[in-house]
Amino acid sequence: MDVSVVIPLLNEEKNIPILYDELTETLQKTGLEYELVFVDDGSTESSLQILEGLQQKDSHLCVVSLRKNFGQTAAMTAGFDMAEGDIIIAMDADLQNDPADIPMLLEKINEGVDMVTGWRYNRQDPFFSRRLPSKIANRIISWATGVHLHDYGCTLKAFRRDVIENIKLYGEMHRFIPAIASAMGVSIAEVKVNHRSRRFGTSKYGISRTLRVILDLITVKFLLNYSTRPIHVFGTIGFISGSVGMLMAIVLTFQRQVYGIPLSDRPLLLLAVLLIFVGVQFVTIGLVAEMLARTYHESQNKPTYYVRRIIGRE
Repeated sequence: MDVSVVIPLLNEEKNIPILYDELTETLQKTGLEYELVFVDDGSTESSLQILEGLQQKDSHLCVVSLRKNFGQTAAMTAGFDMAEGDIIIAMDADLQNDPADIPMLLEKINEGVDMVTGWRYNRQDPFFSRRLPSKIANRIISWATGVHLHDYGCTLKAFRRDVIENIKLYGEMHRFIPAIASAMGVSIAEVKVNHRSRRFGTSKYGISRTLRVILDLITVKFLLNYSTRPIHVFGTIGFISGSVGMLMAIVLTFQRQVYGIPLSDRPLLLLAVLLIFVGVQFVTIGLVAEMLARTYHESQNKPTYYVRRIIGRE
Protein backbone atom coordinates (compact mmCIF):
# COMPACT_ATOMS: atom_id res chain seq x y z
CA MET A 1 0.00 0.00 0.00
CA ASP A 2 1.48 3.34 -1.06
CA VAL A 3 -0.79 5.87 0.66
CA SER A 4 -3.29 5.75 3.52
CA VAL A 5 -5.54 8.74 4.16
CA VAL A 6 -6.86 8.83 7.73
CA ILE A 7 -10.03 10.85 8.30
CA PRO A 8 -11.45 11.07 11.85
CA LEU A 9 -15.00 12.39 11.91
CA LEU A 10 -17.97 13.17 14.11
CA ASN A 11 -21.43 13.90 12.69
CA GLU A 12 -20.39 14.80 9.15
CA GLU A 13 -23.15 13.03 7.19
CA LYS A 14 -23.51 15.76 4.55
CA ASN A 15 -19.78 16.15 4.03
CA ILE A 16 -18.83 12.48 3.67
CA PRO A 17 -20.12 11.81 0.10
CA ILE A 18 -18.52 14.99 -1.24
CA LEU A 19 -15.23 14.30 0.53
CA TYR A 20 -15.20 10.71 -0.74
CA ASP A 21 -15.70 11.84 -4.35
CA GLU A 22 -12.94 14.47 -4.08
CA LEU A 23 -10.49 12.06 -2.45
CA THR A 24 -11.18 9.32 -4.98
CA GLU A 25 -10.72 11.66 -7.92
CA THR A 26 -7.47 13.08 -6.54
CA LEU A 27 -5.88 9.78 -5.51
CA GLN A 28 -6.79 7.94 -8.70
CA LYS A 29 -4.91 10.58 -10.68
CA THR A 30 -1.72 9.85 -8.71
CA GLY A 31 -1.64 6.25 -9.93
CA LEU A 32 -0.68 5.08 -6.43
CA GLU A 33 -2.18 2.22 -4.47
CA TYR A 34 -4.24 3.90 -1.78
CA GLU A 35 -6.79 3.38 0.97
CA LEU A 36 -9.20 5.69 2.79
CA VAL A 37 -9.45 5.03 6.53
CA PHE A 38 -12.55 6.74 7.91
CA VAL A 39 -12.82 6.69 11.71
CA ASP A 40 -16.31 7.37 13.03
CA ASP A 41 -15.84 8.83 16.51
CA GLY A 42 -19.27 7.98 17.92
CA SER A 43 -21.48 9.91 15.48
CA THR A 44 -25.11 10.20 16.51
CA GLU A 45 -26.56 10.69 13.02
CA SER A 46 -26.17 8.67 9.81
CA SER A 47 -22.43 9.13 9.19
CA LEU A 48 -21.64 5.49 9.92
CA GLN A 49 -24.44 4.19 7.67
CA ILE A 50 -23.22 6.37 4.81
CA LEU A 51 -19.66 5.09 5.25
CA GLU A 52 -20.86 1.48 5.31
CA GLY A 53 -22.71 2.04 2.04
CA LEU A 54 -19.62 3.56 0.40
CA GLN A 55 -17.41 0.73 1.62
CA GLN A 56 -19.68 -1.88 0.03
CA LYS A 57 -19.13 -0.18 -3.33
CA ASP A 58 -15.43 0.63 -2.99
CA SER A 59 -12.83 -1.69 -1.48
CA HIS A 60 -10.44 1.23 -1.05
CA LEU A 61 -12.45 2.23 2.01
CA CYS A 62 -11.78 1.00 5.52
CA VAL A 63 -14.31 2.13 8.12
CA VAL A 64 -13.45 2.12 11.83
CA SER A 65 -16.39 2.66 14.16
CA LEU A 66 -15.54 3.62 17.74
CA ARG A 67 -17.94 2.64 20.52
CA LYS A 68 -18.38 6.24 21.67
CA ASN A 69 -16.91 9.70 21.19
CA PHE A 70 -13.30 9.41 22.41
CA GLY A 71 -12.05 12.67 20.88
CA GLN A 72 -10.03 13.54 17.81
CA THR A 73 -6.69 12.35 19.14
CA ALA A 74 -8.01 8.88 19.96
CA ALA A 75 -9.85 8.65 16.63
CA MET A 76 -6.72 9.70 14.76
CA THR A 77 -4.66 7.12 16.63
CA ALA A 78 -7.17 4.41 15.72
CA GLY A 79 -6.81 5.39 12.07
CA PHE A 80 -3.00 5.38 12.26
CA ASP A 81 -3.07 1.91 13.83
CA MET A 82 -5.30 0.62 11.04
CA ALA A 83 -3.45 2.31 8.14
CA GLU A 84 -1.23 0.13 5.97
CA GLY A 85 0.32 2.72 3.65
CA ASP A 86 4.00 3.62 3.44
CA ILE A 87 2.88 7.25 3.58
CA ILE A 88 0.06 8.23 5.93
CA ILE A 89 -1.97 11.40 5.44
CA ALA A 90 -4.30 12.86 8.08
CA MET A 91 -7.09 15.30 7.28
CA ASP A 92 -10.42 16.57 8.59
CA ALA A 93 -13.78 15.45 7.24
CA ASP A 94 -15.44 18.87 7.26
CA LEU A 95 -14.33 19.74 3.68
CA GLN A 96 -12.21 22.64 4.91
CA ASN A 97 -9.05 20.68 4.06
CA ASP A 98 -8.73 20.36 0.28
CA PRO A 99 -7.93 16.84 -1.06
CA ALA A 100 -6.39 18.51 -4.11
CA ASP A 101 -3.42 19.43 -1.88
CA ILE A 102 -2.52 15.77 -1.28
CA PRO A 103 -0.25 15.43 -4.38
CA MET A 104 1.74 18.44 -3.14
CA LEU A 105 2.29 16.75 0.22
CA LEU A 106 3.33 13.51 -1.47
CA GLU A 107 5.77 15.38 -3.70
CA LYS A 108 7.38 16.96 -0.65
CA ILE A 109 7.68 13.56 1.03
CA ASN A 110 9.31 12.15 -2.11
CA GLU A 111 11.91 14.92 -1.91
CA GLY A 112 13.17 13.26 1.28
CA VAL A 113 11.22 15.00 4.04
CA ASP A 114 9.90 12.78 6.84
CA MET A 115 6.83 14.85 7.65
CA VAL A 116 4.87 17.58 5.88
CA THR A 117 2.39 19.79 7.71
CA GLY A 118 -0.14 22.13 6.16
CA TRP A 119 -0.31 25.88 6.69
CA ARG A 120 -3.79 27.33 6.21
CA TYR A 121 -2.37 30.53 4.73
CA ASN A 122 -5.73 32.06 3.79
CA ARG A 123 -7.83 30.62 6.59
CA GLN A 124 -11.61 30.82 6.15
CA ASP A 125 -12.68 31.06 9.80
CA PRO A 126 -13.98 33.87 12.05
CA PHE A 127 -11.13 36.13 13.17
CA PHE A 128 -11.77 36.73 16.87
CA SER A 129 -13.12 33.31 17.83
CA ARG A 130 -10.80 31.14 15.71
CA ARG A 131 -7.96 32.82 13.85
CA LEU A 132 -6.71 35.21 16.56
CA PRO A 133 -6.52 32.57 19.34
CA SER A 134 -4.87 30.23 16.83
CA LYS A 135 -2.20 32.79 15.93
CA ILE A 136 -1.40 33.37 19.59
CA ALA A 137 -1.30 29.64 20.31
CA ASN A 138 0.99 28.96 17.34
CA ARG A 139 3.45 31.61 18.53
CA ILE A 140 3.48 30.21 22.07
CA ILE A 141 3.82 26.59 20.95
CA SER A 142 6.63 27.45 18.51
CA TRP A 143 8.49 29.34 21.22
CA ALA A 144 8.01 26.65 23.86
CA THR A 145 8.88 23.64 21.71
CA GLY A 146 11.50 25.20 19.45
CA VAL A 147 9.68 23.85 16.38
CA HIS A 148 8.61 26.98 14.51
CA LEU A 149 5.46 26.46 12.44
CA HIS A 150 2.77 28.88 11.32
CA ASP A 151 -0.13 26.48 11.87
CA TYR A 152 -0.04 23.71 14.47
CA GLY A 153 -3.81 23.33 14.25
CA CYS A 154 -3.98 22.20 10.62
CA THR A 155 -4.94 18.52 10.53
CA LEU A 156 -3.74 18.07 6.94
CA LYS A 157 -0.36 16.38 7.38
CA ALA A 158 1.67 13.65 5.71
CA PHE A 159 4.05 11.26 7.46
CA ARG A 160 6.36 8.46 6.56
CA ARG A 161 5.11 5.30 8.21
CA ASP A 162 8.12 4.84 10.49
CA VAL A 163 7.54 8.34 11.92
CA ILE A 164 3.96 7.86 13.01
CA GLU A 165 4.61 4.32 14.28
CA ASN A 166 6.93 5.74 16.95
CA ILE A 167 4.55 8.45 18.16
CA LYS A 168 2.10 7.64 20.92
CA LEU A 169 -0.75 10.10 21.33
CA TYR A 170 -2.83 10.70 24.45
CA GLY A 171 -5.37 13.26 25.59
CA GLU A 172 -5.51 15.94 22.89
CA MET A 173 -1.92 15.71 21.72
CA HIS A 174 -2.64 15.43 17.99
CA ARG A 175 -1.92 19.12 17.40
CA PHE A 176 1.58 18.64 18.87
CA ILE A 177 2.64 15.84 16.52
CA PRO A 178 5.32 18.00 14.82
CA ALA A 179 6.84 18.93 18.20
CA ILE A 180 6.78 15.32 19.40
CA ALA A 181 8.27 14.11 16.12
CA SER A 182 11.06 16.68 16.35
CA ALA A 183 12.39 14.89 19.42
CA MET A 184 13.03 11.90 17.14
CA GLY A 185 15.12 13.97 14.76
CA VAL A 186 12.42 13.96 12.10
CA SER A 187 12.76 16.43 9.22
CA ILE A 188 9.65 18.61 8.95
CA ALA A 189 8.45 20.82 6.11
CA GLU A 190 5.52 23.24 6.13
CA VAL A 191 3.60 24.02 2.94
CA LYS A 192 0.76 26.42 2.20
CA VAL A 193 -2.51 24.60 1.65
CA ASN A 194 -5.97 25.64 0.57
CA HIS A 195 -8.54 26.23 3.30
CA ARG A 196 -12.24 26.31 2.53
CA SER A 197 -15.26 27.59 4.38
CA ARG A 198 -17.37 25.02 6.18
CA ARG A 199 -20.40 24.15 4.07
CA PHE A 200 -22.33 21.77 6.33
CA GLY A 201 -22.43 21.01 10.05
CA THR A 202 -20.92 22.91 12.92
CA SER A 203 -17.36 23.26 14.15
CA LYS A 204 -16.25 21.01 17.03
CA TYR A 205 -13.69 23.59 18.17
CA GLY A 206 -14.02 26.76 20.18
CA ILE A 207 -12.13 29.22 22.33
CA SER A 208 -12.95 27.05 25.37
CA ARG A 209 -10.19 24.65 24.26
CA THR A 210 -7.51 27.26 25.05
CA LEU A 211 -6.92 26.06 28.62
CA ARG A 212 -6.56 22.46 27.48
CA VAL A 213 -4.06 23.51 24.83
CA ILE A 214 -1.97 25.30 27.45
CA LEU A 215 -2.00 22.28 29.77
CA ASP A 216 -1.11 19.94 26.91
CA LEU A 217 1.73 22.28 25.95
CA ILE A 218 3.18 22.01 29.45
CA THR A 219 3.04 18.22 29.14
CA VAL A 220 4.68 18.24 25.71
CA LYS A 221 7.41 20.61 26.87
CA PHE A 222 8.21 18.29 29.77
CA LEU A 223 8.18 15.18 27.55
CA LEU A 224 10.41 16.79 24.94
CA ASN A 225 13.05 18.10 27.32
CA TYR A 226 12.91 16.12 30.54
CA SER A 227 11.19 12.75 30.01
CA THR A 228 14.51 10.91 30.44
CA ARG A 229 15.93 13.29 33.09
CA PRO A 230 13.08 14.60 35.28
CA ILE A 231 15.47 15.25 38.17
CA HIS A 232 16.84 18.19 36.17
CA VAL A 233 13.56 20.11 36.26
CA PHE A 234 12.34 19.07 39.71
CA GLY A 235 15.82 19.19 41.22
CA THR A 236 16.44 22.69 39.84
CA ILE A 237 13.21 24.01 41.34
CA GLY A 238 13.98 22.26 44.63
CA PHE A 239 17.55 23.55 44.73
CA ILE A 240 16.45 27.16 44.10
CA SER A 241 13.66 26.95 46.67
CA GLY A 242 15.85 25.27 49.29
CA SER A 243 18.73 27.66 48.70
CA VAL A 244 16.54 30.75 49.08
CA GLY A 245 14.98 29.31 52.24
CA MET A 246 18.37 28.41 53.69
CA LEU A 247 19.76 31.87 52.92
CA MET A 248 16.78 33.50 54.61
CA ALA A 249 17.23 31.22 57.65
CA ILE A 250 20.93 32.13 57.90
CA VAL A 251 20.13 35.86 57.75
CA LEU A 252 17.44 35.49 60.43
CA THR A 253 19.78 33.46 62.63
CA PHE A 254 22.51 36.09 62.27
CA GLN A 255 20.07 38.86 63.20
CA ARG A 256 18.88 36.91 66.23
CA GLN A 257 22.37 36.03 67.50
CA VAL A 258 24.13 39.32 66.75
CA TYR A 259 21.43 41.96 67.17
CA GLY A 260 19.03 40.09 69.42
CA ILE A 261 16.09 40.64 67.09
CA PRO A 262 13.24 38.33 68.16
CA LEU A 263 11.90 35.87 65.58
CA SER A 264 8.60 34.85 67.17
CA ASP A 265 6.63 37.59 65.40
CA ARG A 266 8.38 37.42 62.02
CA PRO A 267 6.51 35.63 59.18
CA LEU A 268 9.80 35.52 57.28
CA LEU A 269 10.92 32.64 59.50
CA LEU A 270 7.90 30.56 58.48
CA LEU A 271 8.54 31.37 54.83
CA ALA A 272 12.16 30.26 55.15
CA VAL A 273 11.15 26.96 56.73
CA LEU A 274 8.47 26.45 54.06
CA LEU A 275 10.93 27.06 51.22
CA ILE A 276 13.40 24.59 52.70
CA PHE A 277 10.74 21.89 53.00
CA VAL A 278 9.43 22.62 49.50
CA GLY A 279 12.97 22.33 48.16
CA VAL A 280 13.45 18.94 49.82
CA GLN A 281 10.09 17.75 48.47
CA PHE A 282 10.89 18.80 44.90
CA VAL A 283 14.24 17.01 44.97
CA THR A 284 12.50 13.92 46.35
CA ILE A 285 9.84 14.14 43.63
CA GLY A 286 12.63 14.37 41.06
CA LEU A 287 14.26 11.19 42.38
CA VAL A 288 10.92 9.34 42.30
CA ALA A 289 10.31 10.63 38.77
CA GLU A 290 13.76 9.35 37.74
CA MET A 291 12.86 5.86 38.94
CA LEU A 292 9.49 6.02 37.18
CA ALA A 293 11.14 7.19 33.95
CA ARG A 294 13.56 4.27 34.04
CA THR A 295 10.74 1.83 34.77
CA TYR A 296 8.72 3.31 31.90
CA HIS A 297 11.53 3.02 29.35
CA GLU A 298 12.89 -0.34 30.48
CA SER A 299 9.59 -2.18 31.07
CA GLN A 300 8.28 -1.23 27.61
CA ASN A 301 11.68 -1.48 25.94
CA LYS A 302 11.06 2.09 24.79
CA PRO A 303 14.10 3.49 22.98
CA THR A 304 15.89 6.63 24.05
CA TYR A 305 17.01 7.21 20.47
CA TYR A 306 15.67 6.64 16.93
CA VAL A 307 17.70 5.40 13.97
CA ARG A 308 16.98 6.82 10.52
CA ARG A 309 18.91 4.11 8.65
CA ILE A 310 22.01 1.92 8.92
CA ILE A 311 24.65 1.97 6.20
CA GLY A 312 27.21 -0.78 5.70
CA ARG A 313 25.51 -3.54 7.70
CA GLU A 314 23.75 -6.59 6.30
